[in-house]
Amino acid sequence: MDLFESLNKQYNSKKPFVVYKKANSTQAIGIFQENTNLYPVLNFKEKGFVFAPFNKGNRFYIPLENSIIKKVDLEFNAVSNNVTQDTLDNDGQNSFENLVTKCIVSIKKGDFKKVVPSRKQSIEIKVKDLSLLFKTLCNTYPTAFCSIMFHPEIGLWCGATPESLLTLEGSSLKTMALAGTQVNLGQDTVLWPEKEKQEQEFVTEFIIDTLKPYSTNIECSKPFTKRAAKVMHICTEINAELKSNDLKTIIDALHPTPAVCGLPKSESLEFLLNNEGYNREYYAGYLGELNVDFYQNKNTTDLYVNLRCMAIKQDRVDLFIGCGVTIDSDPRLEYLETVNKSSTMKGILN
Repeated sequence: MDLFESLNKQYNSKKPFVVYKKANSTQAIGIFQENTNLYPVLNFKEKGFVFAPFNKGNRFYIPLENSIIKKVDLEFNAVSNNVTQDTLDNDGQNSFENLVTKCIVSIKKGDFKKVVPSRKQSIEIKVKDLSLLFKTLCNTYPTAFCSIMFHPEIGLWCGATPESLLTLEGSSLKTMALAGTQVNLGQDTVLWPEKEKQEQEFVTEFIIDTLKPYSTNIECSKPFTKRAAKVMHICTEINAELKSNDLKTIIDALHPTPAVCGLPKSESLEFLLNNEGYNREYYAGYLGELNVDFYQNKNTTDLYVNLRCMAIKQDRVDLFIGCGVTIDSDPRLEYLETVNKSSTMKGILN
C-alpha cells in the first residue's frame, strides 16, 4: 500500500497521521500512528512530529516509535502566480477593518509597537479527496512546508507555510525573521515601503534579542525578498550557536514570534486574546519534526509556523489569515492583504 492509499485508509479509520513535504523538496513523508492515543509533548525530548496551538490547547506529537513511516516522490506541474480577484466579504471586511483601527489606536497610545490581528473565514465546501488536496497544495506551494494533519481529538488541518520557526541540530540553530507582504507579480526588482521594512525589522530585532542570552554567536543575512505563491515577504536568515541544547526554553522564548503575534509579545498577545473575537486554535502555532529528521534519520528538530492553513470540517473549511499592523497601517489595505493571502488557499479547494 503506497503513501496516499495509507492516507485515505488512516483517515477512514480515524487514526492520527501527518503527510508533509519540506520546502523545495520533491519527496513527501507520511507518518501513520498505529493507535488513536493523544501523546502530549512534555519536555521536548520526545521524537516524532509535533503539532502545537497558538496559545491554549493540546500540544501533541505523533510518535516515531508507534508509527509506520512511508515516503513517495512527488511530481510538479507549472502553476501560474497571476492574482485573481477574490470575492470581498463586506461584513468580514468591516469587522476586520474595525479591529485594525483598534490596533492602530493602541499602538499610538504606546501599548505595543506592532500587533498581528487575524480573521477566520468559513467556506461551505466538502473536501472529498485528501490525497488530491495534498498534491494540489504541494504543486501550488513548491517552496513551502506543506502538510495535512489529522487526530480524532484535534481534527483535520492542512497548510502551506513559508515561515520556519527554527531548525536545531546539536547546538546550531537556524531561524528566520519573516514579515511584510505584497502581491507577487513575478517582477525581478521588488521595492518595499517603509512600513513593511519597519515591520520586518521589529521581527528581526526580537529574534536576535531573544536568542542573545542563550547564544555564543549570532549571524544574520541581509534582508531579501522571499516569494510564497501569490505573495512575497521580506526575510532575514538568522544563525546562532547555542550555549546548550535546551529546546523547550528556546521554543517557549521564540513562540509566538512578532510575525504572528506582535511586539512586545506579552502585551500584543493579551490584546489579541481580548479583541480578535475567536480562537485561533492551531493557526499561528507550530508544527514539524521533533528530535528526528524523517528524511535523513538524524537527530534534528525542524519546526515551522502554521500559516496559510485551514481547518477542514465535515461540510466546510475554516481559513485563517492575518497581517502585521504598525502605526502607519491603513485598515483597508490590511484587509486586502488578508484577501491576497487567502486567495491561493481558496484556489486549491476548487
